[in-house]
Amino acid sequence: MCGIAGILNLSGPAPLSIETLKSMIGIMRYRGPDESGVYIDDTIGMAHTRLSIIDLSGGTQPISNENKKIWVVFNGEIFNYPELREQLITRGHVFSTTSDTEVIVHLYEEKGEACFNELNGQFAIALWDAGTQTLLLARDRAGIRPLHYTTAENRLLFASECKALFTVEGISPEIDPAAIDQTFTFWTTMPGTTVFRNIRELCPGHYMKAVRGRISIHKYWDIPLYPKDRWIDDPPDVIGEKIHELLTDAIRIRLRADVPVGAYLSGGLDSSGITSLVVNNFNNEVRTFGIRFDEHAFDEGAHQRHMVDYLKVNHSEIRASNRDIATHFPSIIWHTERPLLRTAPVPLYLLSGLVRNSNFKVVLTGEGADEVFGGYNIFREVLARKFLARNPDSPGRGNLMGRLYPHIFRNDNQRRALRSFFGQGLKNIDDPLFSHRIRWNNTSRIKRLFSSQMQSSLSGYSAADTLIPSLPEQFSSLDSLGKAQYLETWIFLSNYLLSSQGDRMAMANSVEIRLPYLDYRVMEYAGKISSTWKILGMNEKFILKKSFEKILPPEITSRPKHPYRAPIQQGLYGTKATGYIDSMLSPQTVKNAGIFDPGKIEKLKEKVTTNPVMSEVDGMALAGVLSTQVLYDKFIADFPANRFSDMSIDLVVDKRTGART
Repeated sequence: MCGIAGILNLSGPAPLSIETLKSMIGIMRYRGPDESGVYIDDTIGMAHTRLSIIDLSGGTQPISNENKKIWVVFNGEIFNYPELREQLITRGHVFSTTSDTEVIVHLYEEKGEACFNELNGQFAIALWDAGTQTLLLARDRAGIRPLHYTTAENRLLFASECKALFTVEGISPEIDPAAIDQTFTFWTTMPGTTVFRNIRELCPGHYMKAVRGRISIHKYWDIPLYPKDRWIDDPPDVIGEKIHELLTDAIRIRLRADVPVGAYLSGGLDSSGITSLVVNNFNNEVRTFGIRFDEHAFDEGAHQRHMVDYLKVNHSEIRASNRDIATHFPSIIWHTERPLLRTAPVPLYLLSGLVRNSNFKVVLTGEGADEVFGGYNIFREVLARKFLARNPDSPGRGNLMGRLYPHIFRNDNQRRALRSFFGQGLKNIDDPLFSHRIRWNNTSRIKRLFSSQMQSSLSGYSAADTLIPSLPEQFSSLDSLGKAQYLETWIFLSNYLLSSQGDRMAMANSVEIRLPYLDYRVMEYAGKISSTWKILGMNEKFILKKSFEKILPPEITSRPKHPYRAPIQQGLYGTKATGYIDSMLSPQTVKNAGIFDPGKIEKLKEKVTTNPVMSEVDGMALAGVLSTQVLYDKFIADFPANRFSDMSIDLVVDKRTGART
């Protein structure tokens, strides 16, 4: 895993600076502390900072083809590179390294822009064809690796993280009010956008082509969900075996590395299944890592310990205290580059630190299983709410919703509130956003805290109103669960989960995560599985549990899903480590940022300090307001520009006119 950055002159040759490229990758050096490299000619500059995992001594980037006309810098891994390499060699290509990176340039020679369809991996690629003066930027199918870009002054600038763009003169961070509105609706910005004005992110499964001043964006893959007439007509035993087979191979190719590969193990179904497949098929001494919490309601320690004993793995764990959550919250905002309505990324940041301190660079993780196999409670919610809409007099109505959240809603008042909440909108079951609408409306209540200045700048903009026109044509042919899965995957998976809790929290400590559930072969097969087998009754991920029933103890496959969460109120206000919080939420600081109303934030703080248990919305509001204020402080008020150009570069390929290579 690495960081990439670059600048393309859209109007032809113009001066480019190696110092500027050094600043761009220097600010995100944690993504690749092992090596660095630069390619520069009269039209383009590309930079790379490397976390060495495959071909440790020979994989320094940039890497070229045989005649040095095609160059690439690359963040990620191509897991099927040995097979591609063998095919390319038989077609006459000559390799100078054994890295997965070099496969990309030779495959491009063979396939052109269609080369991305051949890659099984997690990647953000910048490929420069000097012969045709063409730049291709590409992102993996699921959006595991980030790739941001902007245009200014006849230049196209790109980078793994937004902050790298802000080190370039003339590119200043500015909060986008519409993106703030989206965040306080969907928990994240819409795909392709960021919280910063004019800074965009290449969508998953897309590539950009820039040639002689013309820029175009193309989709090469989409989320595979199919209508009923295209579902697999096999019995669940057969489907379970096929999933088992696909996941085993997805893990096999994700264990390809020249460094040891560990695994996260939480005690839940997803990570337990991955670790068990590793132990049973590839490495019975795999090293595992897990999180514990001081707050009992968030801790899965007993299940984690059960799996450690069952698999007999060498396990390390780290405990996330409330003080840790408060202390590290500003750091994770620097890395996520967005407001957060949860504190859950902090423990994952601590966990990747444990991995790195244990001399590991790579871990397998269980992200993606909930989206692919129907694991989230919101999927069960939509099925339950549709049942209630069609059976308003059912005697089981009262308990149905309580079964969804036994860990959160523990008393009669909370259960009544839950029934009332999920009773909203039941007459609108034909709404394309039926599955998510009430949650988004609930989150939108936080917008009452916006300042009058912010409200004015939005001018009546509504994030939810922009969503329906952007849905694909085939969306309407999906059933209720399929629609909910599509929305959750399209809006939330890459833009929030894989960034805020995935790539960014791992790369902050120079650790690469690999995600077998998001192997495109698994996703494409799961897209054709009947909704009935994904959620049988109210049993989430039934078919995945079926595929694991021979390798996991029944205590794991039968336990109710325990959503991964972290304390908000207790974490941010339950300790004495709140000095910066008081500063970030002071009336003057809030006024200076101009996003929230200082008086309303004072009332929110009063609720936090006087109520022992806040509501869900108030908890999200606390995390959301604080993270937005920290974001403003770190990126707008005090951005550390021009402090990163002193890094050394291990490889410089200088093709500028008059330069000596």
